[in-house]
Amino acid sequence: MLRRALALSSLSGLLLVASFPQLDLAVLAWFGLVPFFLALRNLEPPQAFLAGGLFGLLFFCGTLSWVTGSLQVYGRLPFITASLVTLLLCAYCALFPALAGAIMARIGWKRPVLFMIAAPSVWTALELARASVLSGFPWALLGYSQYRFLPLVQTAQFAGVYGISFLIVLVNAATALFLLDRKRFAPLIASAAILGAITAFGAVAMNRATPDLNGRPLRISVIQGNIDQDTKWDPLYQSLVIGTYHRLTEQALQEKPDLLLWPETSTPFYFGAREGDDARYSADLRAFIASLQTPLLAGSASYERKPDRTYVLRNAAFLLDRGGATGAVYYKIHLVPFGEYVPLRSLLFFAGKMVRTADDFQPGTEYTIMEVPAGQGDGKIALGTVICYEIIFPDLVRQFAARGARVLTTITNDAWFGRTAAPYQHFSMAVFRAVENRMPVVRAANTGISGFIDAQGRIHAASEIFTEAVLTRDILPSDGRITFYTRYGDLFAWLCVLASILFLLLAGEAKQPRS
Repeated sequence: MLRRALALSSLSGLLLVASFPQLDLAVLAWFGLVPFFLALRNLEPPQAFLAGGLFGLLFFCGTLSWVTGSLQVYGRLPFITASLVTLLLCAYCALFPALAGAIMARIGWKRPVLFMIAAPSVWTALELARASVLSGFPWALLGYSQYRFLPLVQTAQFAGVYGISFLIVLVNAATALFLLDRKRFAPLIASAAILGAITAFGAVAMNRATPDLNGRPLRISVIQGNIDQDTKWDPLYQSLVIGTYHRLTEQALQEKPDLLLWPETSTPFYFGAREGDDARYSADLRAFIASLQTPLLAGSASYERKPDRTYVLRNAAFLLDRGGATGAVYYKIHLVPFGEYVPLRSLLFFAGKMVRTADDFQPGTEYTIMEVPAGQGDGKIALGTVICYEIIFPDLVRQFAARGARVLTTITNDAWFGRTAAPYQHFSMAVFRAVENRMPVVRAANTGISGFIDAQGRIHAASEIFTEAVLTRDILPSDGRITFYTRYGDLFAWLCVLASILFLLLAGEAKQPRS
């Protein structure tokens, strides 16, 4: 029985891998969990934990395989070591579906309606846990597989990406119940009705979402420099990198943009430094922007020298106004473990960072709102920006919308990912941030994918990876209305946490022997 359960769980893991980019067979997610649910029948919690762990391991090995290449190429780790580190990460992530399996087995199948609601609640609660524990890693949440199914995705303005995960698991659970007993068609009909109603609502909402004709569009030019990670910080290539961004920026000026957007750490120097070559290059960039009379939002590493002669390093986004002066600065809040700092350094003393800097980056603390002029008038549009990895954290992104941003930009350097599925997975998550906050998202990536996403999640432009690109588009800022998700965040997911606890208590009472 256990061998059969492990085989079914493995099948689910493989089906769900195919539902994500690059294969993008999103329809598989709607029945991909069915074999796993069937495998849980008659299993005790320890066996279900093992089945869920195998399912999770295969799923995450498939969706996170790109980590090995990043560690090998940029972390300078041998292939075997990089593969073992990736396997360890996948094993950690697999603990969450393993726990889901054990909890579902504990709840049991005897009450179909209870299982049908409990399964998606437990799954969603554990996705929230994965997004929160140990700094969080919400990559490959189940809902992200549906980023192209826009009528359904509109639900994210209320429940976030977790609401989509809940619906997918709900349908899978109802299907599994029906396959176990053909008389149990009521859950299947109910789940189909819920899915149909939500999809219909989303389609109507998208059709009614007409542009605010009184709003002022903002024309943004995205510059994709396609700078190789190995040459970015090489002094021999410094002039070439700078020249590439100048050349592409001058090309973009033909479209008369209101704002130029460069990717994360696009400057091959520490912008804003007051000494050495970094100060000279910073002054040259200010003069270049002043000559163009067009604001620039660019990512750059920066440092601050303290009185004790130590340095604080930060990953920053600088907004330069038309005169080249610094209008605003955002310091990245959520840093990448092992990319920008080493967590638990005293324990992981042997580990290093992939970023070539003298010490760990320090996180920022402010959700900076920037103001950008639209057109030649005096009107300004509030803008929020997140850096790279931050776009995958819905609760972080919503903070900018809650503070008044009407356009969201995200700058990243996805060169780390190479030619894998990761750039496509990373880009797909931005669709949900747009819908959750009903706010357009503009993305600038060093090697791609750069592009524009409107407030309904429609992708209006997307660059190829590992090519130079200049993309220009007029975008209409949000109308300033706050969505339910922006206001209350992951309330739905937290309700799933409470529901899961309640279901476990009910299951425990049901299994108590009667005296």
